[in-house]
Amino acid sequence: MPQLIQFQVTPEQAQDLSFLRRKIAEETGLDEDQFDFTWKKRSVDARKPAIKINCTFEVFRPDDQVSESKAFQPIVTDTTKVVHIIGAGPAGLFAALRCLELGYKPIVFERGKDVRSRRRDLARLNKAGEVNPESNYCFGEGGAGTYSDGKLYTRSKKRGDVDKAMRMFVQFGAEPDILVDAHPHIGTNKLPQIIVGMREAIIEGGGEVHFESKLTDILTTENCISAIEINGDNKFPCTKLILATGHSARDIFELLHRRGIKIEAKSFALGVRIEHTQELIDKIQYHGRVNDDFLPPASYALVAQVDGRGVYSFCMCPGGIVAPCATAQEEVVTNGWSPSKRNNLYANSGIVVGVSPTDFPGNENNPFVCLDFQRSVERACWEAAGKTQRVPAQCMQDFVENKVSLHFPRTSYQPGIVSVNLNTVLPPIIANRLRKAFVEFGKKMKGYLTNDAVLHAPESRTSSPVAIPRNPETMEHIEIQGLYPCAEGAGYAGGIISAAVDGMRCVEAIKF
Repeated sequence: MPQLIQFQVTPEQAQDLSFLRRKIAEETGLDEDQFDFTWKKRSVDARKPAIKINCTFEVFRPDDQVSESKAFQPIVTDTTKVVHIIGAGPAGLFAALRCLELGYKPIVFERGKDVRSRRRDLARLNKAGEVNPESNYCFGEGGAGTYSDGKLYTRSKKRGDVDKAMRMFVQFGAEPDILVDAHPHIGTNKLPQIIVGMREAIIEGGGEVHFESKLTDILTTENCISAIEINGDNKFPCTKLILATGHSARDIFELLHRRGIKIEAKSFALGVRIEHTQELIDKIQYHGRVNDDFLPPASYALVAQVDGRGVYSFCMCPGGIVAPCATAQEEVVTNGWSPSKRNNLYANSGIVVGVSPTDFPGNENNPFVCLDFQRSVERACWEAAGKTQRVPAQCMQDFVENKVSLHFPRTSYQPGIVSVNLNTVLPPIIANRLRKAFVEFGKKMKGYLTNDAVLHAPESRTSSPVAIPRNPETMEHIEIQGLYPCAEGAGYAGGIISAAVDGMRCVEAIKF
């Protein structure tokens, strides 16, 4: 059996293979030529000025048996066992791959375009402010994660499923480092080709993938799924339907409600996306060390309790870009992403405030109450910035002091920013808590509260504001047999890996 060895080293030592071999020999008592070793886990400990790298290695002796089994192993497909999947994001793709491992035939319908065609629509969104409602940062092959960073960190307790999903990413082309790093990340520049590889494997295994194919109706017979309608006219018999449409498919929530299929309001979070220079974040987090080749671009995680609710950082992107993520023309939405090297000049993060259905007394049982609130903020920000894809923005200290910003540092948001006092645009339950939280964050990270940081509003697509309830044992909707609400759009995931795991779990619950 391989032996696990743990110790700390300096960042410089962590990149010196000769040193690491000597250190492992010292820890194990083996001669340096008696073993091989590989990284198992790696993380940065920057709590003190003497920064350390936490190392875990697997150490192999010559007689150790090493398993090299593939994570994805399809079998012969039974074409009579068909699973229809709505959405080709991580949940839908991993559900389709898992179908092939169990011998089922997956048929995937994706409302958006393939990765390459989708890229052209994103270019028009960034440069001309044109929103294609079916092809954007949220809709299209690979889902929201494809062009919004590719972070793979998850708090999911399903460790075996998480490991399988990570190994599947590596099998389809991700760097093996994602199996090692504490906060793994593929990068927006690399993830699209991995997604293409998954699609090709689905088709090669006997499945189908259809683009520009939007779910427009769901038909039931005696509380069982019986058929689906695509693009308003094409009907397909269907008995097993995985609904993996993502947190921004508002029309799907409306369709379910119209068809009398139960949905519920759900808590989510809303705020702003803040951007600092990466050099400043490195300086704060690494005790003055900047432009250091031995350390990754620094990240941060912040949380505060303000007036009875949480305010926290969300989707922090070191060396990243602030991106426009609207799915309709008359709204603005921001998000962030990073390339694989995380080598852009800026660091950005959502800073968001929790919102609950109970914040709307008398209307808390309306399944759309949080969605309507989300939509109203996105439209108000669109109007405040001139009804384009430019966003209302404010320097951080000015926001705290309730002053309009007269001068801005450069930002990475391509469509552009407009100076707006965000205190007049964001609802008071959001703005008041953000102001107080920024003061607290400035105490925790000296230098964080500065006018050299820019707030872009809003950060609003943190999670779905609507839940589609399901039976935790069968994974089916609580009222409709054969309907499997899945991942972020249904309220059961919060990122690429947790969505992928949920997609696989839905398939594993299906009985033919």
